[in-house]
Amino acid sequence: MSLVVNVHEAKTHFSRLLDQAHAGEEIILAKAGKPYARLMPLAAEPTHRQPGRLPGRVGDEFFAPLPEEELAAWEQR
Repeated sequence: MSLVVNVHEAKTHFSRLLDQAHAGEEIILAKAGKPYARLMPLAAEPTHRQPGRLPGRVGDEFFAPLPEEELAAWEQR
């Protein structure tokens, strides 16, 4: 169940509400007694990357030198 908090109370206890949201509790901010916004934790980011997750392979042409005109286009910056 969500905790409903009036905006004035939320201003007064914002740090405490942030800690509660970070701990996983959903907090509904109310304005004039009507739900107005939701305070909730951000989704966890992956802790590590795993190479090779996607199917397919890079062909040998990927490692071939670029043509001179394409190299020149990259160097025009």
